[in-house]
Parts: sequence; structure tokens; C-alpha cells
Amino acid sequence: MRKRNYTVTIRMNKAEYDLLQNKVKESGQTQQAVVIHAIAGLKIASAEEVEELKKLNLMLTEMLSQLRGVATNINQIARKMNAGGFIPREDILHYLNQNIRNYRKESEKIWQSIRQLISGQILMEQ
Repeated sequence: MRKRNYTVTIRMNKAEYDLLQNKVKESGQTQQAVVIHAIAGLKIASAEEVEELKKLNLMLTEMLSQLRGVATNINQIARKMNAGGFIPREDILHYLNQNIRNYRKESEKIWQSIRQLISGQILMEQ
């Protein structure tokens, strides 16, 4: 008596079929075994995870844009200092330092969220 009673038929184009056959050949397993092992370890992101990743992506994009602005300001100060001995006021340096600290805190929050999503994925694969 067969343990597997269900049949699944899928359609593939030539490139997909060739890829599957290469994976089967590389593994030394049957086509069925390769497909079953592939889907057993597969983690499909939930709609909530996808939305969270989209939000994180937007946040990182905005933060990168702001960091570019800070880097431009720092570069301009460095150029003036090298060209004419200009020393920036303490309030300007304090402002730049505070911005950098804020960006670091925000980026750490974002990376923490990403790590939580990834750790959930890793737990699902085991």
C-alpha cells in the first residue's frame, strides 16, 4: 500500500524544467524527493510580514536619504577646514553629532525588527 496517495501536476516552461532536472541530477535523489524536500523547508512570508518588510524598506530608504544629507554637510565642513582653516562652531558639531546618534538609534530599531522577522523564518525552516 502506498504512503503517498495524492498526485500533484504542475506546468513549467523549458528553463524551469531544466533547472528542476539539474537539481535532481545534482542531488542524486528522485524528482519527487527533490520537490518534497524543497517545499518542506520552504517559508512563505505572510501578508503581515510582507507589509512589515515594505514599511522597513521605506524607513531605510528615508534614513539613507537623510544620512546622505548629513554626510554632505560633514564633507562640506571638512573641505572648508582643509581649504582655509575654518573651524565649525560647537553648536554645528553638536547638531551633526545628535543627528548621527538619532540615525544610529533608528537604524538599530529597524535592524532589530528585521532580525525578528528573520528569526521567525529560521524557526519555521528547522
